[in-house]
Amino acid sequence: MAVIGAGLAGIIAGALLPAKVPGINLTILEKNENLVLYFPCSISACANMIKGGTWYENIYPGVRCDIPAHVYQSTFSPNPHWSEEYAQGAEIRNYWQNVAKKHDVYSKVRLQTKVLGAYWEPERSQWRVETKDLKSGEETKEHFDFLVPAIGHFNEWKLPDIPGIEKFQGHLRHSSNWDPTFDPEGKRIAIIGNGASGIQITPELQKVASHVDHYARSRTWIAGAFSPDAKDRQSTPMYIAQEQLKSFSDPKVYLEYRKKLEGSFWRNFDAQLRDSDLSKTSAQKFRELMGKRLADKPELLDQIVPDFPPHCRRLTPGPGYLEALTKDNLTFIQTPISHFTKDGIVTVDGVHRPVDAIICSTGANVDFAPPFPIVAGEYDLSRDWRPEGKFGFPYTYMGVATPGLPNLLQLHGE
Repeated sequence: MAVIGAGLAGIIAGALLPAKVPGINLTILEKNENLVLYFPCSISACANMIKGGTWYENIYPGVRCDIPAHVYQSTFSPNPHWSEEYAQGAEIRNYWQNVAKKHDVYSKVRLQTKVLGAYWEPERSQWRVETKDLKSGEETKEHFDFLVPAIGHFNEWKLPDIPGIEKFQGHLRHSSNWDPTFDPEGKRIAIIGNGASGIQITPELQKVASHVDHYARSRTWIAGAFSPDAKDRQSTPMYIAQEQLKSFSDPKVYLEYRKKLEGSFWRNFDAQLRDSDLSKTSAQKFRELMGKRLADKPELLDQIVPDFPPHCRRLTPGPGYLEALTKDNLTFIQTPISHFTKDGIVTVDGVHRPVDAIICSTGANVDFAPPFPIVAGEYDLSRDWRPEGKFGFPYTYMGVATPGLPNLLQLHGE
């Protein structure tokens, strides 16, 4: 069996499949390289670290999980030592790397291996997987009985298709390709996008930049907590009290705490229904919350609150985001961008705003279509799952398999 991707889903597969399928010959293919750049450890300690997925690729300022850390962990490897209610990216990476180490996932991973395509060969009843070694450039074809794409949902970031982007001479990066050597202090910075990463990164850069131009094309809901039993996210770290940490040393106490907290996340599905009472209540609650946080510039509220129900798009708590929009060193811009220049951005109304750096929080692959061909007979998921494709959506049976693609099992992660 081949698993594509060594993010959270790939690590879990690497831990559980050998335990549940004795004798399995498992290979995990991961495109990222084995760097030690982002971790405060020795080379020898980092040499075997798995660094795939969302929590390896996203290292921008302010990156952290939007749900409590005690929910964002595997059930078979509970961690009673989280330092914050909402863990930062580095702590999440360390946890999942420890899970991989504990369950010997490292031995099954092949790093710097980019999958070019996967093709079902009916005469062999196997998948032909074509890969490229990103270090040597060598391309290889291998055969597997089963194939499990675990490539995540937001791992193929892309710069926006804006005219003149190649002309800009300042610092240009996608937030998912953050340059850790970049110093934003005192600089004039443009941030494009107000999705989850744009909402997280904006308040962090606003604190240190001389000025921030925040381009937000879409309106967005800012939530509090996602569950009535979870604490509202704050803009500062929410450390867990030492007394509570000590109580977690009792496995029964910790399990009861986890079950109560996690259970509350699965009891609010009515909010997903457009005209439900909970959906309407959520809209009113979020608007009031946003109004309080925009008290210094109340005129922004009507510019930001969407005309669609809260759960039509992914919610984010956005601690510090709305407050950052009210600061004197931030300009909130909803006018569409016309083009880039060598030193800034021009909007369609002709206004040119010079900047030293442009950070693009402009999204990634969001349609679930894989970034490489997965072909069986007449089907190719990289084509057919796209909005304009044969299916037009991620057509599956129970989210696990797709008719017409034998021995292909899906793991849809982040």
